[in-house]
Amino acid sequence: MTQPEAERAASSNRTERRILQGGRAKAYRPIPAAARRRAIRDGLAAYERGDWFLAHELLEPAWMGTADLAERELLQGLIKLAAAFVHGARSNPAGVAKNLRGARERIAAGAGAGAALAIDVDALLEAIDRWLAAGGPPIEIPRAGRQGR
Repeated sequence: MTQPEAERAASSNRTERRILQGGRAKAYRPIPAAARRRAIRDGLAAYERGDWFLAHELLEPAWMGTADLAERELLQGLIKLAAAFVHGARSNPAGVAKNLRGARERIAAGAGAGAALAIDVDALLEAIDRWLAAGGPPIEIPRAGRQGR
């Protein structure tokens, strides 16, 4: 058996777990709660440093690793938020706006998970709305219990 044949055989023997999110089957790769919290913490820290690509990469396993639908929506929204400013760094304003609109939709759908993740969802949605109306610098993710910079 060649290497590509072996890889195909191995992948066909694995069962991909899926979860229904927003009417679509999405990947579900459960990870322990502590690992998910660490990924979220590290992803938010990368975002705060302006490393939006890394934030996107670090948040993705947390998003795919939870079965909580509100948490999945909020995390996917944060991933889209980070992706928006990756487009900004590449001077692609259309990509920024498209991702911000998608981020807003997901974040609003996941608002119920905001308190558990210490994210002030209402303030974040307002910041996205302001950015969509007038542009500006990258959006800070308002954290519950923290003062803005």
